[in-house]
This record gives sequence, structure tokens and C-alpha cells, in this order.
Amino acid sequence: MKRELLVTSDIPETVTRLFLDERPRTVALSGGETPRATYGRLASEKYDWGAVDVFFSDERCVPPDHPNSNFRMADEALLSKVSARVHRMHGETCDAPGYEVELRAVFGADLPDFDLLFLGLGADGHTASLFPGDAALDESRRLVAKVPRPDHPRLTLTLPVLSAAKLVVFLVSGAGKREALRRVLAGEDLPAAWVAARRVVVVADSAAAP
Repeated sequence: MKRELLVTSDIPETVTRLFLDERPRTVALSGGETPRATYGRLASEKYDWGAVDVFFSDERCVPPDHPNSNFRMADEALLSKVSARVHRMHGETCDAPGYEVELRAVFGADLPDFDLLFLGLGADGHTASLFPGDAALDESRRLVAKVPRPDHPRLTLTLPVLSAAKLVVFLVSGAGKREALRRVLAGEDLPAAWVAARRVVVVADSAAAP
């Protein structure tokens, strides 16, 4: 599938313009250091956050105040500063079925179709918490999967949910991601390349751009 590549010297500014053009009402956030500055930039915008439901693409199975919590990072940078309805993944219980219930409460019985879904890209080609070789990549019925990892178990949205989004925005920075991004753009067999949303935009800095 075609992916749009936007190479920029200012990822937060580029993504903010895209966000304001799309005016999403359902959003899924990703973790990582690259999104942090973007979320901080979004927090400064005058926007109807009260009409927005915010979910997460993945989370480590840790309490919300843990240094490795994706929620903690997003809350510090954005969520504590806006009035959005926040649906965090409960890492302290690692309850995948429970998060499916939260998704159904907003999206109904159909497959959730986020207006905007943020994703990152690992150097191994993983995205959300879908890693090469993981059984969760083959999940076709569940919306949320629990994934074992060496550091912490994780919760992640499954590929059908990622691919149902109206717009997926990958945030990619640093030379360490260049080879993975080249392979994703070439459509190689990597989890991030399997995301087949209606529109996929990769926003990358010059160090990451192949």
C-alpha cells in the first residue's frame, strides 16, 4: 500500500498542522520519546478537546505512575492539560478484555475506526507492541492482545484495529530508525508495514528518512 512520507525538521509542528487539518474526535496515542514533544505541542493548541476520546495503541503492564508507563508520559505532556475523555490501558491489571469493553463503549460492535492513530517504529520494525514473530500479529478477532516481553508484558491494539483507522501517523526520528523505515516504505515483511489504514502518513526527521 502507498504510504506518504513527510520529511521535516520539526516533527511536532508538522504533526500539529496535520492534526488540525483532520480535526479528529477519536485518537489513539503511542508511547516513546518522539511523541512526547508532539503531545506537548498539541497541548498548546486551542482545540475542542472536550469532544475527543483518547485511547492508547499500547501500554506496558506497569502502574500509571511508573517511569515506563506510556500513560504517564502522555499525561505529563498532554492529557493533564486538556479536557479530553481519556481511556487509558490499565497496565497495573494488564486487562486486555477490559480494554475491549472500553473500545466497544465508544465505537459500538463494529471494528473501531479511529479518526487518528499515532504509532512509532522500532529499529526491528515493530509498532505499538506488535513485534516480529509474535503470535499477536496473527490475531484477527480480538481488539486487544497481551504480549509477553523481556522487560514487561504489554497490552496492544491488534492489527485489524490499527488497519481500520481513517488515518495512521507514524512518528519516526533518529538515524537508528533509518533502515527500519526504509524497509517499511519498501513494504517488507515487518509489523509496521502490515498496517493498512485508509491513509498512512510517516512523519520523519532527516536523520531517519531513507
